[in-house]
Amino acid sequence: MAIASEETTRICNHCDRAIPSSNIDLHYAHCSRNLERCKVCGDMIPKKHAEEHFLNTHAPVACSLCSETMEREILAIHKGEICPQRIVTCDFCEFPLPAIDLAEHQEVCGNRTELCHLCNRYVRLRERYNHESRCTGIAENNEGSSRDVRAAEREQAHPRRQASEYSRRRILFMIAITGIAVLLGSLFFQKKTDSSQVH
Repeated sequence: MAIASEETTRICNHCDRAIPSSNIDLHYAHCSRNLERCKVCGDMIPKKHAEEHFLNTHAPVACSLCSETMEREILAIHKGEICPQRIVTCDFCEFPLPAIDLAEHQEVCGNRTELCHLCNRYVRLRERYNHESRCTGIAENNEGSSRDVRAAEREQAHPRRQASEYSRRRILFMIAITGIAVLLGSLFFQKKTDSSQVH
């Protein structure tokens, strides 16, 4: 039996698809009655789903964080990189806050100081990384302010106060844990007693 040659095709004027020539009239009637081309993406969509297609695919959407309206395609980029209400963390204290407030927060937060345990000087948080790379571990009394020196001397003069504050905190923590354990135990015992009286 001879192999049939490939059937010739024609392009549908409505959907621009190649259709076998023998079916082109039937296809065109069905295609033009039921399908329409999306004005945004050019896809052929069933007419009854055209509005749903537009709303789900092309309609502008509002950012859930800042309520700005934009194209759906850029919403993910907006939320991740541009939105002023996206949550970012402070470089100094890692506190999460909206991006719009970050500059003001870091201005204040970066001016806080911490004690360098190598040279025993107080260093601004914004200068900490540069300081750590240059710190020799030698106390530099001539560069530090008198307030820094006095604070360091106070810490060295009162190690007992720091230890007592630590032990006081530890005692309060233990009291809190014990109280919670007693409360949970009494609730458990009460439920057990109530259930044994029911039976």
